[in-house]
Amino acid sequence: MLLYFWPNQLIMFAWLKSLWSTNTPILSEIDIMKKFLIVGLGNIGEKYHNTRHNIGFKILDRLAEEEGLHFEDAKLGAITTFKFKGKSALCLKPSTFMNLSGKAVRYWMEKENIALDNVLVITDDINLPFGTIRLKGKGSDGGHNGLKDIQNTLQTATYNRFRFGIGADFGKGRQVDYVLGEWNGEESSKLPERLEKSTALIRSFMFAGTKNTMNQFNGT
Repeated sequence: MLLYFWPNQLIMFAWLKSLWSTNTPILSEIDIMKKFLIVGLGNIGEKYHNTRHNIGFKILDRLAEEEGLHFEDAKLGAITTFKFKGKSALCLKPSTFMNLSGKAVRYWMEKENIALDNVLVITDDINLPFGTIRLKGKGSDGGHNGLKDIQNTLQTATYNRFRFGIGADFGKGRQVDYVLGEWNGEESSKLPERLEKSTALIRSFMFAGTKNTMNQFNGT
């Protein structure tokens, strides 16, 4: 009877399936504590690609390179996934631009049912010397608009953030130009080793947890 009343039932089924698939988690882990969301903050577009403000994107690109992964465009960002020692992570580069990062973080947390304790946000920090890496489980936004939007959207400052120092070698009123500027020659020569250390921190965060990772990596 359904076939008689719905001559276009195949089209309808395909439409319903597309709705269901939108809500279907990408990570297959059932145990919520084995699922992680790793967010690298940055701005989309070629002109921002090699800027200091995009270190979050750059670190995730290095991780993808090491794991042999490719990012795919998805809702509110580019994503890829990988497994490490029995745990799974969804890596996200938001496409919302820096100042609206919270929307993408909340969407993928809810879609994948990822606990707040298992979220790691990677960002630049002008208050740390170049290349310094520091993991914290909570804290202020430090004047960073991406972190500020995440805090406002999630209504909490208690989430893991991985700050990568970019230094503050700029004059009065030149902060925006500096953070949106490209790495200089010396910084570029040192970045590969710093990126390798950064991806090791991510894996440690997934396997050993926040406190152990802080003890091992902070200040190195």
